[in-house]
Amino acid sequence: MTRRERMSPADAAWLHMDRPTNLMVINGVVWFDAPLDWDVLTKRIESRWIDRYPRFRQRVAEGRLPMFGPQWEDDPCFALENHLHHIALPAPGDQAALEKFVGDRMRVPLDRAKPLWHAYFIDGYGPGCAVLVRVHHSVADGIALTQVLQSLTDDAPEADEPDDGRGGGRRRGWTSLLDPITKPTGAAVGAAWRLTGAVVNQGLDVVTHPKRLGDVAATGWDDAAALAKLVFTPPAARTAVTGQTVVAKRAVWSPPIPLDEVKAVGRATGATVNDVLLAAVTGALRRYLQAHGSLVDNIRTLVPVNLRPADRPVPATLGNRFGLVFLDLPVGLADPFDRLRELSRRMAAIKNSAEGVVAFGLLTGMGYTPTQVENAIVDFFTAKASAVMTNVPGPRTPVYVAGVPVAGVISWVPRSGNVPMGVCIFSYAGKVYVGTAVDAALVPEPQMIVAAFREELDDFFRRVTKPASPKRPRASRQGGRTRAGGASPPPGTDLPRRAGTARRPRRARPGE
Repeated sequence: MTRRERMSPADAAWLHMDRPTNLMVINGVVWFDAPLDWDVLTKRIESRWIDRYPRFRQRVAEGRLPMFGPQWEDDPCFALENHLHHIALPAPGDQAALEKFVGDRMRVPLDRAKPLWHAYFIDGYGPGCAVLVRVHHSVADGIALTQVLQSLTDDAPEADEPDDGRGGGRRRGWTSLLDPITKPTGAAVGAAWRLTGAVVNQGLDVVTHPKRLGDVAATGWDDAAALAKLVFTPPAARTAVTGQTVVAKRAVWSPPIPLDEVKAVGRATGATVNDVLLAAVTGALRRYLQAHGSLVDNIRTLVPVNLRPADRPVPATLGNRFGLVFLDLPVGLADPFDRLRELSRRMAAIKNSAEGVVAFGLLTGMGYTPTQVENAIVDFFTAKASAVMTNVPGPRTPVYVAGVPVAGVISWVPRSGNVPMGVCIFSYAGKVYVGTAVDAALVPEPQMIVAAFREELDDFFRRVTKPASPKRPRASRQGGRTRAGGASPPPGTDLPRRAGTARRPRRARPGE
């Protein structure tokens, strides 16, 4: 008899969010500067994925009664070769060719009669090769899939099999260089988990009956405020990147950016690495909106908040354990340091709020609703955002697959509803990559955003490392003598201030 296991409500919610114009599939690309032995990689996938993580050999079975929801069941016809595809990249085999292949795959849904994942072995990418992995979001979130991908790698070219069941022997190599974009404090998580049940029972009711927010407020004012923000945040401003999505997608990513340059900006301004990267993304989006005549004060994004314990491996059943919060990027501010300062302030507010856990509770509640109701709720919330912003931590040092060093990694989470754009920041071996996955009709020139991101970081780096130049002598007539002015101070450890404002006491910033 086929064994079945009920799908968690949060995973079921992601399963039902699939739409032809926005598939709920996580896409990740790993590339190499030398060819791989595909037979060795196939054996690793079999031993380190299929044997360890049941979801990679299970398919979705809808419940016999709607109230029971979808279930996972072992695929009686599972065959690994149905999920591995060996292709040759079309000429000229450069990044543009690989980007086109990835974008074309993003529009292809996964067959629900089989386990919800595929891997593509790609020959002819420059002097080496690449691997594209596609996994449905109902199987796992980004943090869990990062660990799954980790299990294929070694810290050295010649390495023994890992000493535990899930690659724990290499976990140190994947320690985050960049903290997750948002990670609530322990106090916020502890307080907000108390609300999860209330959100499941009452939060969805608040969406359709806002006056009932008081029922949640009885649980705690901070919790009610977090739910109120999710519910009452107005729709996103109409810009050049918003509108009705289509099936066609595009994916692009940046050349590697030295992490040391980003850290230098952070040291000079007192900002975190995350804040600097977000400020560069904000500046890039500002340039894109300006070029298309639709600049606004803020562009609202959805940002994942990881709710898994940082010191434990994800379970073999994987799944989803994160919330989504709104983050407004201040694209309307012209000065880059003003944008950086404002983003730091907004990030600090999010990190100390219960929004992520409240959103997870709301998502869990959605998993219990009929698909038509869930679609209406998804449309309600996703109309409030123009993009999804993610930050995926990678290894500090180079890692290897079958003896070949990984040259680079990038990935993208899906966008639900009509959200047209996803931006991913990925750190690996002292380098940072930024990638965008977009709706081909609404954002036909995503390479402009990637190029502008690099220009924004270059501008930050030049401005904070430029040697201080002495001011010209400023003469003043006092008693018949001339008084010379002093030299300009070098870049300090705080964000630049507007002219004419007093220096404020420096506060500890998130992540310091």
